[in-house]
Amino acid sequence: MNPVVDYINAIEEGPRKELFLQMRDVIINNLPNGFEEAMNYGMIGYVVPHSLYPKGYHCSPELPLPFVNLVIRKDIITFYHMGLYADPAMGSWFEKEYVELTGKKPDMGKSCIRFKKTAPIPFQLIGSLMQQISPEQWIERYEAAFVKK
Repeated sequence: MNPVVDYINAIEEGPRKELFLQMRDVIINNLPNGFEEAMNYGMIGYVVPHSLYPKGYHCSPELPLPFVNLVIRKDIITFYHMGLYADPAMGSWFEKEYVELTGKKPDMGKSCIRFKKTAPIPFQLIGSLMQQISPEQWIERYEAAFVKK
C-alpha cells in the first residue's frame, strides 16, 4: 500500500480536495530532481532522502530531511516550505509576489502558508517557489540555518 494514496483517499470529496490535489500536482510538476514524496509528520512531504543526505533531519536523524509538506484539514490547506523559513530573502520575495498576484497578504507563519476556505491559491507562484531550490541547495541552506556547528 502507498501511504500517500491512502492519505488522499481519506480526504472528504469536495472542492477543498480538488484544490488540495491541484496543489499537489503543482508541487510534483515543479519539484527539482532528487526530492521524494513521502508521508512526513502525518502530512504529504517532499524530502531529501537519506541516499542524498544520510544525516537525516537533525531533530530525528532516522527521518529524511524535510523540505515541503502539504496537509488538508476540514477548513484549511496548509503548505509548509522550509526554504521560506531558512532564507528570509526568499520569504520576502514570496510575500511580495503573493500580494501582487492576489491583492492580499498571505496568511503565513515562519514556514507555512495557510489557505482557508475559498482563499485564492496562486498556483503559478507556488510552482515558481518550488523550482528555486535543488536538494543540494536546500542541504546547504538547512545546515547553515539549523545545524549547530
